[in-house]
Amino acid sequence: MEQLLNEIRIAYIDASVNAAISTVSGQNVPYAMRLTQGEEYFVELPTALAVPRLPIHHDIRRSVPDAPYISSIRDVVAQLASILPECFDGLTYFFDPAEILKPCFYRMYKVDDDVYLYLLRLDLLPRPFESDVVQPGTNDLTAAYTTRRVFLESELIPLDAVMWESGRVMAFRIRQLVSQTWIGETGKGYMVRGIWMDSDLSKFFTKLFLEPGRRIYPYYPLFCKYKTLCAFPPVLSPDGRRSFVPLLHYAVKRLKPEMDAVQKALRNSSFSEDMEEFRSLGGSIPDTWKALLSRFTVHPYLNDRDQKEYALDHAETTEH
Repeated sequence: MEQLLNEIRIAYIDASVNAAISTVSGQNVPYAMRLTQGEEYFVELPTALAVPRLPIHHDIRRSVPDAPYISSIRDVVAQLASILPECFDGLTYFFDPAEILKPCFYRMYKVDDDVYLYLLRLDLLPRPFESDVVQPGTNDLTAAYTTRRVFLESELIPLDAVMWESGRVMAFRIRQLVSQTWIGETGKGYMVRGIWMDSDLSKFFTKLFLEPGRRIYPYYPLFCKYKTLCAFPPVLSPDGRRSFVPLLHYAVKRLKPEMDAVQKALRNSSFSEDMEEFRSLGGSIPDTWKALLSRFTVHPYLNDRDQKEYALDHAETTEH
């Protein structure tokens, strides 16, 4: 996947990986939904995933990956698809020359005349405390490892257009609702860092659709990315991802006319539920649109290394 400005481009689709996906069926094995203290999402599996050595470097000008790389990705996807077949049901794999350690999968959904992109990205970068090394890495190859913790990104993104060529999807043009999330810098000299309002926008979007007093940090089901409003379906099944499409569709329609005012307010101060813009908008969201998120609860706990993590539970599943 190559992202240029407000476009996500598909460089290459591999038929063999997609064939491996299409051969599996059945229900997901029980898995736990978790978030790290750094707000990274992962699922914990009852059986370990074996990830072979993968190349670290790739010339982004080359849109077609090497055969050994595709063979390794096909092996990883086949393992995961057998463990979580519903997760990959209806998805199409494509290669991202800029993120070779993040295999990508997509599907489109349509509501009225609007199109939404579901994007699933697996993170295969070995994590020292989350995996067991089978073969050490080198300067050119990652370590081969096994892990029960699979880090991933599950996103729904509103689109302006889908570009086709010869019957094949070539690119997705993102419907950008946010004009600018950069609001300044802080620090001096080598310690200068940028300040963005993405985090505050994510808090604003999410809390609008939560019942008063409900806390589900660090899970942000509605969040700011790609300079737009996206949704994060954590339940890895067709029904799980599809259930978020109407919510995102309503949120985009409802917030689009208010986005300039929201951005202006957050440029001047951090998010607070006492903000006039938030209280005004929050009171206008029908309770029926808060029902989906009311099914999620978050519980902190300490992992084996005494580090805080969060269990994300869903009332309608028995997978946790």
